[in-house]
Amino acid sequence: MKTWIPKPEELDKKWYLVDAEGKVLGRLASRIAAIIRGKTKPTYTPHLDTGDFVVVINAAKIKLTGKKLTDKVYYHNTLWPGGLRSTTPEKMLAKFPERVLELAVKRMLPHTPLGRKMFSKVKIYPGPDHPHEAQKPEPLELH
Repeated sequence: MKTWIPKPEELDKKWYLVDAEGKVLGRLASRIAAIIRGKTKPTYTPHLDTGDFVVVINAAKIKLTGKKLTDKVYYHNTLWPGGLRSTTPEKMLAKFPERVLELAVKRMLPHTPLGRKMFSKVKIYPGPDHPHEAQKPEPLELH
């Protein structure tokens, strides 16, 4: 028996449009990560980029449950002594609305060169407008 592995030219890449208005952050991010990773397709292969493209609109209107809006903390380090910086989703949504969803999706992907390539297939916009009309993205309803 031989294992069939899809070749890059055999892969069919689709474009999906997701409206994030009123959706819960973690549930939406996990569905988007599965789509761009290719796990929703029968041709999924862990070491290949078999996923589709996802365009997310209205990322500024995403919902966080419980007290996560004020109590959750995002950390990053500037790599200088005493350079630990922190922020909350509330502040981040006010300044960079799409970054909360970007971080959630990015952290659900592999932390490898392949994961970075996969992350380039998600396009997140804070409002209802996006420049990807030419790709004719299919509306995708996530529950």
